[in-house]
Amino acid sequence: MVKHIVVYTLKEGVNKPEAIEIIRSVLEPLVGVIPGLTHMEIRATYQGGMDYALYSEFESKEALANYAQHPAHLAAKEHFWNFLNTRVAADYEV
Repeated sequence: MVKHIVVYTLKEGVNKPEAIEIIRSVLEPLVGVIPGLTHMEIRATYQGGMDYALYSEFESKEALANYAQHPAHLAAKEHFWNFLNTRVAADYEV
């Protein structure tokens, strides 16, 4: 299993609670749609200088790589990509 953790900051002027809800509403439903994606959650953060965290689990490294280019994921990103400022990611196998 691969765990994929990403933390983000949003651009200045973005309504953060609204943006995070939009992001959550388009990404979390991808579980069961994209092969190998077994869990996804998006939550606002309360410390550390980032605005929200994405935590997801994949069956394999290949499943994570496929997720990045999957048409459903690319379509979901169209709803929020313009909100994002910075991104820091970490992936590891368990």
